[in-house]
Amino acid sequence: MKIWRTLHDPQLEREVTAFVDERVIPVAGEIDAQDVYPVEIIEAAAAAGYNTLTLPTQYGGGGRSNQDALLVMEAIAYGSAAVAISMITIYQSQTIIERYGEPSLKERFLPQYAGGLRAAYALTEAAHGSDIRSLDTKALRTDTGWVIRGEKAFITSGSAAQLFVVLAETEIGVSAFAVPFDTPGVSTYVGPNATTFGLRNGPHVNLVLDDVEVPADHLIGEEGKGMRQAVITLAHSRTLAAGISLGIGRAAVDASLAFAGSRKAFDQTVLEFQGIQWYFADIVTALDAARLLTYQAARDLDAGHEIARYTSEAKLMASEVATRAASTAVSVCGARGTMESAPFGRFLRDAKAYEIAGGSTEVLKNTIAKSLLKAVSG
Repeated sequence: MKIWRTLHDPQLEREVTAFVDERVIPVAGEIDAQDVYPVEIIEAAAAAGYNTLTLPTQYGGGGRSNQDALLVMEAIAYGSAAVAISMITIYQSQTIIERYGEPSLKERFLPQYAGGLRAAYALTEAAHGSDIRSLDTKALRTDTGWVIRGEKAFITSGSAAQLFVVLAETEIGVSAFAVPFDTPGVSTYVGPNATTFGLRNGPHVNLVLDDVEVPADHLIGEEGKGMRQAVITLAHSRTLAAGISLGIGRAAVDASLAFAGSRKAFDQTVLEFQGIQWYFADIVTALDAARLLTYQAARDLDAGHEIARYTSEAKLMASEVATRAASTAVSVCGARGTMESAPFGRFLRDAKAYEIAGGSTEVLKNTIAKSLLKAVSG
């Protein structure tokens, strides 16, 4: 059954679909139920080149387009949103280092991603949440580099990360640092609010930085510019975030469509009822529109156009449509839709969680509105 258009590179789509069918889908339910980071799958994805598609070839990456990365992320999320979330934090960390890091920092860490380096973005603090303009985590300059002290909270992919991109406040302002997990003074723990109902790729950990010493070149970019660098990096990854939602939505539609086409009720299949057909017509139309918007945003990103508005629109629309698709799937499948042995609950939990994670609906609307205000003011 193929109901979705191929929007980019059919050969890459075939390759990653085969990878997902073989390596991801068979264990997706287990990953969700056990709430574990999928280390073996991430290593296999790295070996296939999927973790470093957009990384320049000089660092062992594929040097490919954001459209390629979007296609892969959508396909991976079709199989498991938890695996896709693990991959997007890897993309975010390598992107900020590649865009802003000193050459020595790039040479030290970027080639490791092709070998399966696992990484996480450590921005959030318990007392500040999404407000990263001022932080309790501090970094002090020394004769040889920096000493970082503080604690980060609710870190996605942190349970298995080997490298963290950490925001800390210096004398000049919020700055970004690359901090390997094996650095003395670095530790993690699982707090009381570490487990979420969706996107379960391992508990969200707290990251403790106890007088952690890092070399001078582990400052990423300019001192005091870390917040801006982190926000720009997140904006660049929003097409991938939208792709994750699209993958969840498509999986929910496909699974419920297959059920409705085979389930008999009142001498016909469930799919033969016109009301059920209308449910599918509405949600497939919305998903098709969201996919077109998202792939256009990726093309704009590849072309170097202004991206904040369009990547935000893509993430906003895709995440909301994915939740509708998952909810519709549960309704169409009736009792089957509510069973723990079926994937529909996972689809709904993952979709709803990603309306909040990776840029909440409200934050995205603010970003879109700022673009409009800027246009009106000239």
